[in-house]
Amino acid sequence: MPSGKVRYAKLSSPGGGHINRQKETSPAKESLKPKRCPGVVRPHVLEKSRTDIPFKAIACAFSQFLVGAFLIITGCLLLAGYISKVGANRAFPVLTVGILVFLPGFYYLIVAYRAYRGCPGCSFRDLPDFDH
Repeated sequence: MPSGKVRYAKLSSPGGGHINRQKETSPAKESLKPKRCPGVVRPHVLEKSRTDIPFKAIACAFSQFLVGAFLIITGCLLLAGYISKVGANRAFPVLTVGILVFLPGFYYLIVAYRAYRGCPGCSFRDLPDFDH
């Protein structure tokens, strides 16, 4: 068997009979397939109303992400001396606050995206609730 080919054989069919068909695929073709979460159910297939999505929490996470990214970029430019020649006196506090604001925003955006995609283990209930 060539080293670039992988052979797969289906063990049994749902009806109980065995199937001996073998399928050859190359690793290159497998890497081109889009990666999806196992067991993904498309959101338009789910029978949920649009009120189940916490828009306020997603908007808050998105704003934290943007403000944090802006502060990180500003801190890097301060540290490099492109904005002003203050050096590390103001650059490190701006970078620290930027990182502290960026990380939760990024995390909650990833959780919201994975919950929207229907990945197992992720749901919109993992986001903060601003309704109560």
